[in-house]
Amino acid sequence: MKDTHTFSPSHTHTHAHTHTPICFIWQIAMIALFAIFVRYDPEADAHWTEYMHQNNITSNIENDFYYRYPSFQDVHVMIFMGFGLLFTFLKRYSFGGVGFNFLISAFGLQWALLMQGWFHSLDSTDWTIKIGMKSLINADFCVAGCLIAFGACLGKVSPIQLMVMTLCGVSLFAVEEYVILNLIHVDTGGSMVIHTFGGYYGLTISWILYRPNLHQSKRLRGSSYHSDVFAMIGTLFLWVHWPSFNSAIGNHGDGQHRAVINTYLSLAASVLTTFAVSSLSAKRGKLSMVHIQNATLAGGVAMGTAAEIMVSPYSALVVGVCSGIISTFGFVVLTPFMEKHMKIQDTCGIHNLHAMPGVLGGAVGAVTAAFASTSVYGQEGLMHAIMHGFVDRTMGMQAAHQAAGLCIAIISGIGGGAVVGCILRLPCWGDPEDENCFDDEVYWEVTATKLCNVEPLNQCTRSLLTWNCDFTHLETACRVYIFVFLSACLFAVCDYTDYSIMLF
Repeated sequence: MKDTHTFSPSHTHTHAHTHTPICFIWQIAMIALFAIFVRYDPEADAHWTEYMHQNNITSNIENDFYYRYPSFQDVHVMIFMGFGLLFTFLKRYSFGGVGFNFLISAFGLQWALLMQGWFHSLDSTDWTIKIGMKSLINADFCVAGCLIAFGACLGKVSPIQLMVMTLCGVSLFAVEEYVILNLIHVDTGGSMVIHTFGGYYGLTISWILYRPNLHQSKRLRGSSYHSDVFAMIGTLFLWVHWPSFNSAIGNHGDGQHRAVINTYLSLAASVLTTFAVSSLSAKRGKLSMVHIQNATLAGGVAMGTAAEIMVSPYSALVVGVCSGIISTFGFVVLTPFMEKHMKIQDTCGIHNLHAMPGVLGGAVGAVTAAFASTSVYGQEGLMHAIMHGFVDRTMGMQAAHQAAGLCIAIISGIGGGAVVGCILRLPCWGDPEDENCFDDEVYWEVTATKLCNVEPLNQCTRSLLTWNCDFTHLETACRVYIFVFLSACLFAVCDYTDYSIMLF
């Protein structure tokens, strides 16, 4: 039986006509602010040659671009492709998932460059912000926190609400990041700054925006076979690039090397654990695609804070196991409990993938800092890896600073989310009616055949790929997905090949 779909008159009250002027106004404001405040940093400026002579730099290879661009590209792929595809799991909100992810990422990264520049790198000599590769990576990190929050509200808010949420989220993130990284000096990999903050920020907004009649759109809230496969491709993009995410802004040398290894191992352990717990939690032992799409990434989240620390390889595996258990348990038990008893409607389960593993990561960072010793690190290594140059801190003090950073991330997320949630409750934002949540047709031009019948899509893909029209729907879909995935892999290989040629 075909799934019928009716157009609701309430679609006309979503203020869709205001999206274009708001985007234009925002972009014009960004042009003006960038003209006033933003300049290239010395390594991107045309005076680089003079800078080399003044600082005894002998080769262009020492330019930060050659060192950080591969990690930046990995993080960029995670933001725009990983998160975007992961958000396509809803059967009738794939346009909104990947499209609005694109919108708020491009919207947020410009504001993030300004906010982070004002807080972190404002040059007091000329009051300008100097941006380079590290600035771009940090801007992507900032946007990641907002995308996490977006996951809790996916399908329930308007594009204008998303832009307001991103505007406020980036501003809050910059303040919280400055306090945790610059004043407390903890959390290199972002378990607390990005995941814990973004998770509780989004959950609090979702709680404030609670919809008691959301069951009216229950028919649209689930996934389909096709949407789950696309979301799984997003998971794979995130999974393979997460070691770069945790190490991208680390210091040159052993710490960054260690961050990649620890994250790599933790991710691998979380995959096996998730498969095991998912099967055990089902009556007939079958796997849940929701668990595999999300909980398999929890190891990367939990390893963020302690990524550069000498936790030892087996401890990284333990962190991955614990995060996989916690995340899968959250999807099985906590998500339905929170919706029923706490009135928190968490569309993507960000509490299980980001918030709880982020808290675990903060706790791991505090414990490992408390037990750090010169016998493991050496005196100089201890100062750089754990103490961040603070000679007057003991191990216990550094552990306390880690715990304080975790508390600040949680408080910032909840407090900021409460304020922003109240703003978003105002009736002027054009959010969808309860019966039209999780529906692309509210904000996108979508023909009825695209929503109700996959046959036109199958015919189109057969024509494009010039394959035999006798294939079944499943065979055709699988070929399309393989084609998309291999194309993405080819893009990545070509990208790194170009970089290698340029480097050598």
